[in-house]
Amino acid sequence: MFAYFDIGGTKSRVVISLDGNSFDDPVKFDTPKDYNEGIALVTEKILELADGTPIEAAGGGVAGPVDSEHTMLINSPNLPDWAGKPLVQDLSTKLGCPVYMRNDTAIVGLGEAHHGAGKGDKIMAYITVSTGVGGTRIVDGHLDKGVHNFEPGHQIIDFDKSACPECYSVVAQDYLSGTATEHRFHKKAYEVMEPEVWEQLSRWLAFMLNNTIVHWAPNSVVLGGSMIVGDPAIPVDRIAEHLDDILCIYPDKPAVKKAKLEDMGGLYGAMVYVNQQIRKDK
Repeated sequence: MFAYFDIGGTKSRVVISLDGNSFDDPVKFDTPKDYNEGIALVTEKILELADGTPIEAAGGGVAGPVDSEHTMLINSPNLPDWAGKPLVQDLSTKLGCPVYMRNDTAIVGLGEAHHGAGKGDKIMAYITVSTGVGGTRIVDGHLDKGVHNFEPGHQIIDFDKSACPECYSVVAQDYLSGTATEHRFHKKAYEVMEPEVWEQLSRWLAFMLNNTIVHWAPNSVVLGGSMIVGDPAIPVDRIAEHLDDILCIYPDKPAVKKAKLEDMGGLYGAMVYVNQQIRKDK
């Protein structure tokens, strides 16, 4: 038996798998802001699902950048009390099994590469546009390596703020994210109904993707997050059209796709990641 978790800044999901290749409906709950309460609740929900059966291994994603050993959050805007705590060690002790963890965006990207929109692509870039903007690179079905988490949302796309004087910095996520959109229009992104706003966001995102593509050279770019799969959303077809005009260095442009797994991406990615780590450890 295996356990998978997706610990988000506001919501968490856990699920059990009997064979390591499939799982049933997950249990969803609010993520406690207090670390000790959170660890207790995550393990309680997993052990309830296991119903006394020993767990061979567990793993998943957590919201925020993790340390180079993938054992703890190093900071987290949504879960500040969780940062610097021995997350993997505490989960392993309470569950009685090895625990494998990565940043939640990386895990969702892994899920899309194996079970979602990027299935079959040798090199896939996953970009999420939601509360913030993040991403990861998948090579031959595995997470690419870096000294730290990849942070494509922190690339500069408007160095002098001429494109958006009211935006509060020059990095991509402060132009494209739901948080940035709310800051600009003083209402939630899903309340912004003007088509011209979403068209502007599609063009800005195309510039960001141009930079990401020339650095990562992927076969495909999979876009996820509430600003992409929500309603209203940044239209993927318009992003691709803008990118056709902007990206000129390559004769063949990578396919731009909308993520398919929605809220389940983190659990599918966790299943893949745990299996990969078990094989690696043998």
